[in-house]
Amino acid sequence: MTDSELKYVSPRLQLTEHGLHAKKSFGQNFLTDPNICAKIARLACPDGGTVIEIGAGLGALTAPLLERAERVIAVERDRDLVPCLRERFAGHVERGALELCEADAKAKGTRILTGNLPYQITGPLLERAVSLAASMDRAVFMVQLEVAERVAAEPGNKVYGALSVFVQAAFEARRAFIVKRAAFHPQPNVESAVIELVSRRPAIAEETPLFRALVKGAFAARRKTLRNAWRSAAGEHLAAAAQSSEIDLDRRGETLSVRDFARMERELLRRRGEA
Repeated sequence: MTDSELKYVSPRLQLTEHGLHAKKSFGQNFLTDPNICAKIARLACPDGGTVIEIGAGLGALTAPLLERAERVIAVERDRDLVPCLRERFAGHVERGALELCEADAKAKGTRILTGNLPYQITGPLLERAVSLAASMDRAVFMVQLEVAERVAAEPGNKVYGALSVFVQAAFEARRAFIVKRAAFHPQPNVESAVIELVSRRPAIAEETPLFRALVKGAFAARRKTLRNAWRSAAGEHLAAAAQSSEIDLDRRGETLSVRDFARMERELLRRRGEA
């Protein structure tokens, strides 16, 4: 019966039963707290729908997702774990409620993304999520606590930076809750947190080459004023565009909001005749 497939099963027990172990090369730290898995599933699937789970592992999060979503596409690149998932959720696979993909996460054509992200690929996957934000509803990810704080940071915060701006241009971002090391097997060396990203409609800014240049320039050397940080990106239009955008060039990049960066970009494009 499929109901039995959704009961919590210890990842430690599953690894032992299948003669497997967590692979450091894949950054595997399996979630072992069913309450945390249920909280993530509630955030990711408040209204059902189809969800892509990145890094399904041994199914700790897959099970509560199947209870809430109409359909789950579980992506797992470790070929040793895919048969475990297929065996555990055979009934859901048979009736089409679960699709198992043995591949790296491509994240195409979905409205919801979720997963316990391996720390070494968090950056590329966040970048991918930003590029897909216009066609998504939300993303809910387990990430390193330090990354979660940077993603959700506000202007003036010491960890506010380029990552904060790029993500928040496309999503409303918040740190949902912290997850202690003891909730994983094996335990990671850092604390973790769950972030909730809700797509903005419309986005504050598109990640154009000029927008990227303005953001990266502003944070490349935090002690520099914008007058110096933006000299290369803005060129001869710097002073006039800043005045029209109501941005003081004696400020530093970490004081600007995402909307400040967006206004400056639009004004520069207008003055260059590219808007």
